[in-house]
Amino acid sequence: MEFEEAIRRLEEIVRRLENGLSGDMGLEEAINLFEEGIALHKMCTEKLESVAQRIERLVEKEGKVPEE
Repeated sequence: MEFEEAIRRLEEIVRRLENGLSGDMGLEEAINLFEEGIALHKMCTEKLESVAQRIERLVEKEGKVPEE
C-alpha cells in the first residue's frame, strides 16, 4: 500500500470511529478498525523514517540543502 493511500485509510478509520462511538458501531467492529489503524500507523511511521534517512544520506553526500 502506498503512503498516501494509507493516510487516506487512516483518516477514514478515524472518522468512522468518531462517528461510530456514538452508538451505531459494535465493539468488535471498533476494535477491528482500531487494529487496522495501528498497523497503518506503524507502516506510515516506518516509511517516514526511511525517507528521513534517505534525505539525510543525500544531504551528507551532496552537501547542504540550499536555504531560501
